[in-house]
Amino acid sequence: MPFLQYCRQRLADDPHLWASTLFDEVRDLGYEGGYSTFTRALRRYQVRPHCEPCHAATGRNVAVIAHPPGEEIQFDWLELPDAPESWGVGEHAHLLVGALAHSGRWRAVLAESEDFPHLVQALDQVVRKLGGTARRWRFDRMATVCYPSSGQVTASFAAVAKYYGVGVDICPPRRGNRKGVVEKANHSAAQRWWRTVPDALTVVQAQSGIDKLAVRMDERRRSVDGIKVTVGELAAAEMLLDVPVRPFPAELEVERTVSPQCLVSFDGNLYSVPPGLAGTQVRVLHRLGENHLDIATAGRAVVARHRRAPRGSGQTVRDAGHVLALEREVLASFSDRAPCKNKVRRPPSEAARAEAERLRGQQAAAGDPAERVVIDLSHYAAVADRLRTVPSPKEENTE
Repeated sequence: MPFLQYCRQRLADDPHLWASTLFDEVRDLGYEGGYSTFTRALRRYQVRPHCEPCHAATGRNVAVIAHPPGEEIQFDWLELPDAPESWGVGEHAHLLVGALAHSGRWRAVLAESEDFPHLVQALDQVVRKLGGTARRWRFDRMATVCYPSSGQVTASFAAVAKYYGVGVDICPPRRGNRKGVVEKANHSAAQRWWRTVPDALTVVQAQSGIDKLAVRMDERRRSVDGIKVTVGELAAAEMLLDVPVRPFPAELEVERTVSPQCLVSFDGNLYSVPPGLAGTQVRVLHRLGENHLDIATAGRAVVARHRRAPRGSGQTVRDAGHVLALEREVLASFSDRAPCKNKVRRPPSEAARAEAERLRGQQAAAGDPAERVVIDLSHYAAVADRLRTVPSPKEENTE
C-alpha cells in the first residue's frame, strides 16, 4: 500500500481524524481504490493508534423520527474554535448549517457573528444553496429566534418566517436529538472540513471548501423501501417552496478599520472612503437585498455610498471623488526640492566635538567616587629624597 506511510503519519499527528477525511486526502493524492477497501487496509495494518477513553465510551438509545419530504429544515450554529487570525472573527468562526430532515442534504454558510442580521443573511444563503425551503424551520433555543426561557418566537423573527412563508418549531430544552440530522451534519463539517483547514486559507476559500464537502456528501447511500438511492436523489425528489427574489431586509452592521489607502474591507471586497480617515473605526451598513451599502463614522455620519460587489469577488470599488481627493492630498505632500545625498562624508563639526567633550566631562564627574580621588604625591617624594641620603652610623652617633 503506497499510501500507508502517509496514513500512519496523519493518524500519528491526529489520532481522531476521521477515516472518511483521510480517504478524501489520499484520493486527492492519487488513490483509486474504494472506501471500504481503504478502511479494511487501515484495520489490517492497525494504522490508527489506540485511544482508551474512546474505546471505553458508550452510546445511548435513540429513536428514529419520521420526516415527510419537504416538511422540515433543521438549522444550527456551529462554533468552530481556533479560527485563523487573518479572518478577524475572534477565537471562533461561526457556521450556520441547514439540513433537510427527510433526505439529509445539508448546506452551510460562514458568518462573521451570530447576531440577528447575520443569522438572516446566512439563512437566506443556506436555503438558496438547498434549492428552496421546506415548510417548517426547526431551531434550538437560540436568543435570536425565540425567548430561551419560554421557547416563544420573537416578533422580529416571526416577521422573517412570515416573509419566507414558513412555520417555526423550537426544540424542547435539552433535547438535542430532536434535530439529529443537522447535528450529524455539524459533526461531518467539523471533522471532515474544519479539522484540516490551514491557517493561510481566506474566508472565501474556506466557504468554497465547505460547499465542496456538502456536495460530496450528497453521494451518501440510503435505502428507501429496499431501493438504493443517494442523498442527492432523495433531495431532488423533495417538493420545496420557492424562495423570495430578495432576502429579508434586515439591517447588517459591522465595524471596520480604514486602511492607509483609505479602503474598507467587507465581504471579500474593498470600498473607498474620503482621505483623512485612515486608521479610524467606521461602520459598514447594508440592508439585505439592496444593491448598495453605506460607510459611516462612529457617530453614524455617512461618508460614502457604494454599489455592493458580489461577495468574495475580490473587487476594489472606488468613488471617483475619493480617488481625486486622495491623489490631491498625496501630491500636496510631495516636494520638488532635490533629494538629500546620503553617500557623503560629514565628520562631526567643531560644535559637535565641543558638545561631546562637555558630555564626557559630565560623565566623568558623575562616575564612580573611587575614580574621582586625587592623590598628592609630594609627601611621598619628600620621604623618598630623605631615604636616598641615609646617614652613616658614625654620623648618627655624633648627632
